Amino acid sequence: MAKDPVRIVREPYGYAYAERSRLKETYGGPDGQVFVECMRIRPEVGDSETVILFSHPIGGGSFLPLVTALARAGRHVVYCNTRYRGNDTALILEKCVLDLGACVADLKTRFGYRTVILGGWSGGGSLSLFYQDQATNPTITHTPAGDPVDLVGAALQPADGVMLLAAHVSRSVTLTEWLDSSILDEDRPFERDRELNIYAPDCPHQPPYDEAFVARFRAAQLARNRRITARVRATLDELKTVDPDLERPFVVYGTMCDVRWTDPAQDPSDRRPRTCYLGDPRIANDGPVGLARFTTLRSWLSQWSFDDSRANGVLNAARVTCPALVISNTADLACTPSHARRLFDALAGADKRYVEIKDADHYYIERPDLLPRAVGEVTAWLEERGF
Repeated sequence: MAKDPVRIVREPYGYAYAERSRLKETYGGPDGQVFVECMRIRPEVGDSETVILFSHPIGGGSFLPLVTALARAGRHVVYCNTRYRGNDTALILEKCVLDLGACVADLKTRFGYRTVILGGWSGGGSLSLFYQDQATNPTITHTPAGDPVDLVGAALQPADGVMLLAAHVSRSVTLTEWLDSSILDEDRPFERDRELNIYAPDCPHQPPYDEAFVARFRAAQLARNRRITARVRATLDELKTVDPDLERPFVVYGTMCDVRWTDPAQDPSDRRPRTCYLGDPRIANDGPVGLARFTTLRSWLSQWSFDDSRANGVLNAARVTCPALVISNTADLACTPSHARRLFDALAGADKRYVEIKDADHYYIERPDLLPRAVGEVTAWLEERGF
């Protein structure tokens, strides 16, 4: 006989903490204080000493199918929106770590949770690894732009485990792998190199691509990221001679251009060809919601620069030794299989598990029938470790 579905309750709440900063990068609110919104989702009946804490640099995931399903399976779940909820234009990843750290401390004092498991879904995966790395091996006292942000003195409390669920390796690496390498001049972004413009009908290179072209394309993507970074640093240095707090926003075009989208043989999986999680990649490449479309000098260095961003999932994972679960969805249009494999291989801890859920999409929206499998894998992993 089937069990009756577990009734859940949603409890929105927030917490505030003091932070000294010379300028504000989020809209509104009092100076010297950060307010973070959260949602606790839990079974209507039953207490727990363990909580799964989800977060993402720009938040917004408290109604994700997996988040809700875990609560219906009897788990206490909290979704923490960082101060940059819904807008990563001026986002500083080091400050996302501070927000997450304040949430961990609040969970233990407000609700009495003794065990905290980080639920690193999608872009929250690399944030979780960055947090755990700095909580156990704190080293950062300044942002890549040189502004104070003391993670060493923040007394971050390490989590007891990390789950990487449909996670990508990092914002900076992912953006680099999606950059349109045919843009050679940021001041003339629509004058594109025909040899590298894979969306142009007259591009001489058509899928399936040969290895030499892919290598050239990837090298050009990295070179473009580094050109933008060099320009950002030069501009920032110039502005600081006038005033150390001056900032400039700018637009980055061509940020959804990956040979994976046009050639299914690249990082092969069960995903549909010529599409991405934002729809038609050719349109999303210059559309308003692409990665890094609107950014600032400081934010570029913190979250998008390949060489400067410290939130690099592979590098952080090499210093993470707590138990870890990695789940890869084989039809994921955002995080292709190599992302999960790179993260799993990089994890330093011996207690780690890798799971593939065949035909599952990024959100479990197209295949909701596969959601119970994901919940079952998470539940089994937690129970085996006494969480």
